[in-house]
Amino acid sequence: MRYGRAGWVRVPVGDDAARWATRGTCLRVLVVVHNVTAATRLLDVLPLFDDDLRVQLLVTCTGSSAFAAGTAELLADTGIPVLPWEQAAETRVDLVISASFGGQLDLFSGKLAVLSHGVGYTKRLATPDTGHRTPDTGSGAGAVPAPVFGLAPAWLLSPQGTPVADALVLSHPEQYERLRVACPEAAPTAVLAGDPCYDRILAARPYRERFRRALGVRPGQRLVLLNSTWSTESLFGDGGKAPDGGDVVAALLDRVADEFPVDEYRFAAVLHPNIWHGHGPGQIRAWLDRARRGGMALIDPLRGWRQALLAADAVIGDHGSVTFYAAALGTPVLLGAVPLDALDPDAPISAFMREAPRLDPDASLAAQIEELIGRHRPLPGPAEFTTSVPGESAVRLRQLFYSMMGAPEPGRPASLEPLPLPGHEAAAATVPLRVLSRVLGPGEVAISRWAGSRPEAGSDPDGELHIAVHEDTRDVDQLDLADVIFREGAPDDPRFGSPSVWTAEVLRRHRGCSLAAYVTGSSACVVRVRGEAPLRLVAVPVTDAEAPSTAEDMSAAEDMSAAEDVSAADPAAYASALHAWLTTGGHDPATAGRRLARTVAGGLTVRTGARLHHVRVIPLAPPETKG
Repeated sequence: MRYGRAGWVRVPVGDDAARWATRGTCLRVLVVVHNVTAATRLLDVLPLFDDDLRVQLLVTCTGSSAFAAGTAELLADTGIPVLPWEQAAETRVDLVISASFGGQLDLFSGKLAVLSHGVGYTKRLATPDTGHRTPDTGSGAGAVPAPVFGLAPAWLLSPQGTPVADALVLSHPEQYERLRVACPEAAPTAVLAGDPCYDRILAARPYRERFRRALGVRPGQRLVLLNSTWSTESLFGDGGKAPDGGDVVAALLDRVADEFPVDEYRFAAVLHPNIWHGHGPGQIRAWLDRARRGGMALIDPLRGWRQALLAADAVIGDHGSVTFYAAALGTPVLLGAVPLDALDPDAPISAFMREAPRLDPDASLAAQIEELIGRHRPLPGPAEFTTSVPGESAVRLRQLFYSMMGAPEPGRPASLEPLPLPGHEAAAATVPLRVLSRVLGPGEVAISRWAGSRPEAGSDPDGELHIAVHEDTRDVDQLDLADVIFREGAPDDPRFGSPSVWTAEVLRRHRGCSLAAYVTGSSACVVRVRGEAPLRLVAVPVTDAEAPSTAEDMSAAEDMSAAEDVSAADPAAYASALHAWLTTGGHDPATAGRRLARTVAGGLTVRTGARLHHVRVIPLAPPETKG
């Protein structure tokens, strides 16, 4: 009895598949994956075959990419049968879909469609070997510029001079013009079918606010993305030198912490999959550890980057496709790395790189972001050249795929999957926060919290500085120096007893701490001032004249706050504002007691940047008096 060759799939294809398969007469569509980057584009188009019982999907990996890490896990997650390369080459298939060149794509029996895995073909890359079509890493001094990946004969033609692909999918006619000049033999294979990745982004634009909330962006905050493609010349690379001789991204990370108050700005990093899987996700998290503890989000490069792009107010980027997509959406873009030599000079992205504003490493980053957003006027090129048929890729691609198989399309409309709503990512900073406060009037305090070394004591003659530290900080020595200690959690989390129990424990353990705050939700926290009973702080709508005054009314108030955009800041900022109000001018217990009583009666007004927050201060009944 034959059991097939070692490691080969036996069902639904294989030497004896006819014996075991339940549906044995399907059209076979083979998806060829080079790496995680290419897989993202292929996953965009796989839903075009959903609900068609006539089609069996198969997948294989070329093994030709230097960025193989993460690919096997991704393919396993698809749940589609994964064929070893040798088996895939010997299996009869009706259609082959790839989102990159490399590997011997001319080995397959079915017709081959090749999609771009970025915004068209824009980057220069060394020519492939003639034997296995893998990138050639050699280049001598004085060598001619590398050809444009995906448009040069070395990529597009077989050794016999015939086109490798039966259909080369393009998103805009300008790509065809560059193809016609660079490789006229392959021009007849070009098919204008749009950009499925960008179409999914466009379809999700109405959900921008949901994506912002998922990223922990609060009303009034600005979300700034740091976006980098791969290579040493990228924003994240160490070969594109800043004028001071340091890495661009290293300087940026320090300045993000120093120049941007955490309640006014939220930062996130979108890094190319080749960075993630080339260096390892664990290494990336280690490199960005302090930035993450300062509140920066690290976006999943497969499932979350498009949602983050839609949520962004500004992007600091480079010559990668994500930066160009951001500009196409009309998002302000500041270029931190501009290696024009790495791009096709005739590609629209090159024109964009020459025209878009560039990061000035010697000027204030905060001032540059403010000016970028305030004076932004979208450049027309990115929106014009990303796709000439927006919203049509699903229809055009499905029509192409089925025509290549010689099969009629399903009767239902062609569609792509909507972008999923990511899980909520809290923006809590666990590095010690330097808090600058200014009392503007009775019960009214302006707060700025910083994750870096600024502000310094005395930087604002009208303000006072205190330290607020998250209980889970890695800088544990700072807990004994903190004026305010805070954390977040569910109010009924048994590990902490209760917010009242936790706040009492913190003040007993850290004798120098004046106030402990347990954040229980997006707009509320329980605080305990040393020597006082616990209080509940909750944001209420600025226009609300009938704010709740008892603990029993708090659930209704929080529901109302969520429904009526109260411009809520991080409740830990309210705790710092209360501490500042009670201790301004010194730590006199009698004065603090009078101020606390006034705050309980009239509430607290907190300003973070240009935002105003009204906060009610409600005493909690001591547990021993309940019932």
